[in-house]
Amino acid sequence: MGSLLDQPRIRLGTFPTPLLPAPRLSAAAGLEIWLKRDDLTGLGLGGNKVRGLEFLLADACGQGCDHLVTGGGPGSNWAMLAALAARTRGLESVLVCYGEPVPPVGNMLLATMAGADIRFTGDADRASVDVMVEAVAAELRAAGRHPYPLGRGGATPVGALGYVAASQELAVQCADVGLVPSAIWLATGSCGTHAGLRVGAHWQRLGDVVGVTVSRPVAECVTRIEDIARATAARIGVPPPDRAPTVVGGHLGPGYGRRSAEGDAAARLVARTEGVFLDPVFAAKAMAGLLAAAGRGEVDGPVVFLVTGGAPTLFTTGPCGPAAS
Repeated sequence: MGSLLDQPRIRLGTFPTPLLPAPRLSAAAGLEIWLKRDDLTGLGLGGNKVRGLEFLLADACGQGCDHLVTGGGPGSNWAMLAALAARTRGLESVLVCYGEPVPPVGNMLLATMAGADIRFTGDADRASVDVMVEAVAAELRAAGRHPYPLGRGGATPVGALGYVAASQELAVQCADVGLVPSAIWLATGSCGTHAGLRVGAHWQRLGDVVGVTVSRPVAECVTRIEDIARATAARIGVPPPDRAPTVVGGHLGPGYGRRSAEGDAAARLVARTEGVFLDPVFAAKAMAGLLAAAGRGEVDGPVVFLVTGGAPTLFTTGPCGPAAS
């Protein structure tokens, strides 16, 4: 156990990211909304995963690893950013994608440009990624290499430290503008970002953290967030959150990695009111959840909405496009 300052960290991002009022979006929603622009984190095309990678890459380097092995969907923002982060410290990367091989476009193209070795499981089940990541790591160890295997999204207590640190950043920004948020809203997928924010928001007294699930059943999200948050809080010696995570369902649309009509409508609204793009399979669905709750009068403002990035999926994810992670 130690403090957050004791945790090894390699600086990859450009921080702090802006916290901006969204007055025209707020007028349309009938709710005061602020945007935390973590699409502008600086590595590659930005995105929330950069924060966790600062701690994960430091851990890998501290263990003397020479390969980072992880994966996700063919359009995974996480996997692409992991490959880029690895290259900044001279590590090789192997990215495992579920399903059959597809042409390298979007995030996969960017990962290929970064020199990633991309492999496919041949199985449409997302869990096949985790199995093959361990198999690849074993293969590399047998060859005398030192891999750092990571599950989808980097959702571990080490990775969650990125959003504990982000909560400190956000607390300072809120104090600077006199903002007292009732809640922070975000898309919840692999649950690491939500868990880190939950620990940090409880520590910094930033209000509730509300996740709109874009991937897993609500109950599974709650369990994963609780487990990661508890271990993260213990790692840095802060009190764990004292109530169950808040996760909102009902906004998955046609399925994980697929656009939804309400998500697309929410993304258009944000683009036309604030000039900010939301990716179609994560942030757009989360914004749809926030707007729906606001329309039912279930949300008290002001709220902070986390813009998590994922710009390449704007160009590659159609109604039947490749799934992201």
